Amino acid sequence: MRAAVPCAAFLLAAVAAAGAGSAVAQTPVKPGEGIFTCVDERGRRLTSDRPIPECVAREQRLLNRDGSLRQVIPPTLTAEERAAKEARERLAAEDRAAQQDAVRRDRNLLQRFPNEAAHQRARQAALEPAQTALANTDRRLADLARERLPLTSEAEFYAGKALPPKLKTSIDANDAAVEAQKAARVTQAAEVARVTALFDAELERLRKLWSGAPAGSLGPLPQGAAMPATPGSAPSQAAAPPAASALPAPPPPR
Repeated sequence: MRAAVPCAAFLLAAVAAAGAGSAVAQTPVKPGEGIFTCVDERGRRLTSDRPIPECVAREQRLLNRDGSLRQVIPPTLTAEERAAKEARERLAAEDRAAQQDAVRRDRNLLQRFPNEAAHQRARQAALEPAQTALANTDRRLADLARERLPLTSEAEFYAGKALPPKLKTSIDANDAAVEAQKAARVTQAAEVARVTALFDAELERLRKLWSGAPAGSLGPLPQGAAMPATPGSAPSQAAAPPAASALPAPPPPR
């Protein structure tokens, strides 16, 4: 009977098998315990008792001694193909992680907010610090405006002349305090807008989840949409509005 592969090919296979790389590493079989077969680039069907070097870049089939299929050995990838495959696998892993994160966040949302009333209570609790700071700032601005009235009246007596040092110091202090309060108010108003937008986005998502949308089916949460602090928990340092004690003190009495 004619051998399917000449003797010289067997010798070549024996020499090259040590460098057959991943194909050999993926094949838990000793020479002689199975039959390797493949079709080379010229269309020839090759058979050997070990991985076939001519088919290192092609699919090989490992057969048992009775001819049944034991394993399909994929082609050995080039460096570029390996890099592309790893990149695809990395992206797929990132997509899976993002999906799992979306599922986890949706389940946490549903657990924390079983209905819209619970979400509204959390909204009010999250907004209260910034809203309180805004109210304090507005009261302080009103106080500064009242304190400025007598200073302005007194300054009118010195029209075209240099103001007395004490009066000028009081006016400058009032101006500085007003500017500080206005800057604080901008920060506090931005915090109110940020928290409101966050809860609006959450509420839109929750309404879909309450209506039966499966957790994770709405895609990942937008970047920066961190879960707000629950009532009684410490807010993050970045989100905390300026404390009332940190606001500029009123100018010294004249």
